[in-house]
Amino acid sequence: MSQPRRQFLQQVALGGAAALLPRLAWSASSYKRIIGANDRVRVGVVGFSDRHRNSHMPCFLQHYKALNFDVVGVSDIWSKRRAEGAALWQEKLGHPVAAYRNNDELYASKSVDAVFIGTADFQHALHAIEAVQAGCDAYVEKPFAETMADNRAALKAVKNSKQIVQIGSQRRSGANYLAAEQFIKSGKFGPITMVELTWNVNQPGRWRRPELVAQLREADVDWKRYLLNRPFEAYDPRKYLEYRLFWPYSSGLPGQWMSHQIDTVHWFTGLPHPRSVVANGGIYMWKDGRRNWDTLTAVFDYGPLQDPSSGFQVTFASRMHNGDEHPAEIYYSNGGELNLITNRVSPTGGLTKQHAEAMHLPPNLLPEFNLASAEAVVASANTGGDVLTSNHVRNWMECVRSRQQPHAPVEAGYSHSIANIMTTAAAHTGLKATFDEKTQEVMVGGKVFTY
Repeated sequence: MSQPRRQFLQQVALGGAAALLPRLAWSASSYKRIIGANDRVRVGVVGFSDRHRNSHMPCFLQHYKALNFDVVGVSDIWSKRRAEGAALWQEKLGHPVAAYRNNDELYASKSVDAVFIGTADFQHALHAIEAVQAGCDAYVEKPFAETMADNRAALKAVKNSKQIVQIGSQRRSGANYLAAEQFIKSGKFGPITMVELTWNVNQPGRWRRPELVAQLREADVDWKRYLLNRPFEAYDPRKYLEYRLFWPYSSGLPGQWMSHQIDTVHWFTGLPHPRSVVANGGIYMWKDGRRNWDTLTAVFDYGPLQDPSSGFQVTFASRMHNGDEHPAEIYYSNGGELNLITNRVSPTGGLTKQHAEAMHLPPNLLPEFNLASAEAVVASANTGGDVLTSNHVRNWMECVRSRQQPHAPVEAGYSHSIANIMTTAAAHTGLKATFDEKTQEVMVGGKVFTY
């Protein structure tokens, strides 16, 4: 590992976003090129993952010709995926695509204007910093960050750049979700009193890749570069390929699934994070050496930070041993429910006219309201070229050209990461997690939560 890179990782590990700014200013002025209306936008791939292969790629291919984009390089620290990525993109596009051993090589080539970042969960924030320092726009998969040090450093680096960063929270590009946001913010729904989020699956192989694990050799991957700023552990192919099972490389259920759903709470309400979180669960079914739970229930208190007398509760429940892969998101008010399974607002369960009259209250009855044509959430491990992801990728591409803010800007990633980290903190300690606004730290038992 080079000395500059080691210094960079040490700075991030200490939460030293400010220490990154001199390098940021130098990098942006050195690498940034102005993209004109007719210029081809050159895209690099940071991590040729399953998510990139099965979702980013088909979505990009739906739009790249119309918007004059192209993929010109693939960076991956595993030789197998590096070669596969370059070959597959060359096959799809009909021209050579360069293969880079790591991101230092990719950015040193000065050959890319934008990147897809689809690496391991804990790497997203750090790789986003690298991208904007190289003057590149970025589509960054969620979860954005798994520690607050990484979260703060990445937010500051992006905000102090001029780059377009889209967080991979594709619900923000769905017509039904946009309609739900507008309806809630119109005031017609009334104050939110409860939100129920669930995401249940029954897949014994979910996040397990035994056949691929058997193919990975230590000599073919840069293990030290993979670890970035995480504590050193001996080489383990499972932690490389099945990272979603192992903290601190992933939080598992919160980072993978809750991050999508809790993002809609922040988006619809304008609240930046929960006031507190408690969580419980365990490894009840899959005794396969994993560290992250296969079952989790988290309970959140949301509301104005300075007014604890008002607010609402959010619950997130997820299990990996019984489920039909149909995530549920239901918002409740005293007047009824906004159901993002049926894509309808209705008076179901709400205050009836008779009850309202007896209590001398206004009826507050919700009418039947169709949010939009259904754009179903695809819950499988790799969503393919689904409508939500396709819309989201196109929105990013259009914003790279227009320099307008995308549907899921970096602040969205920062907020969902706070909620995720609070959930991890509560789950790991058994204590209520809160958030210190002044220090921007997740707190449990009066102490800052790190690992």
